Amino acid sequence: MKFMILAAAALVAGSAIQPPTPPTAVSAPSQTPDVIYVPTPPEVVEAMLDMVALRDGDVLYDLGSGDGRIPIAAAKRVKVKATGIDIDPQRIKEANANAAAAGVTDEVTFRQADLFTSDFSDASVVTLYLLDTLNEKLRPKLLAELKPGTRIVSHAFRMGDWEPEKEQTINGRTIYFWTVPERE
Repeated sequence: MKFMILAAAALVAGSAIQPPTPPTAVSAPSQTPDVIYVPTPPEVVEAMLDMVALRDGDVLYDLGSGDGRIPIAAAKRVKVKATGIDIDPQRIKEANANAAAAGVTDEVTFRQADLFTSDFSDASVVTLYLLDTLNEKLRPKLLAELKPGTRIVSHAFRMGDWEPEKEQTINGRTIYFWTVPERE
C-alpha cells in the first residue's frame, strides 16, 4: 500500500512538472452581423422564388442566409445548387441542421463569411433580406461580378436609385426584382 501511494505521488508530481500542453487554435476575430436576424415568412420565400422564375440548373446564393430557409426551399423546388452565406456561426449551424432535416444537404451548402469579400460570381440567382444601406453598399459588387442576366430579388429593401423591374406585395411585405444588365 505504501508503495502505491508513493508511486501515485510520483506520478502526480511528475505530471505537475511537465504538464501536457494542449494545442491552441488561432482563429480570425469573429465579425458581428450588420443586421439582426429576422426570418422571411414562408409565403414570401415562395414569392421570391416565383419572382426570379427559379428553374433547374440555377445557381442560387442567399446573402445573409439566416437559418437557410431560402436555399432549402429552392432545393426542394427544383434541381438547383444553392449556397447560403452568413457571418453568424449560430445561423450557419441552424441552416446546416435545417438542410439535414429537409434532406437537401447534397444540393445546399452554407458558408460563414463576409458578403463583401465572398465570391458568388457563378450565381444565376441572388436573394437578399438585408437593409437598404447594405443593398446599396453591395450593389457595385453585384453589378461588377455577376454575369449579365443574373436575377436578384430582395425582401423589403431596395437598392438606392437602381429601380426594380418588378415589385410585389405579399401579406404587407414587398419584394423587389432586378436583372444584372449587359455591361457597356
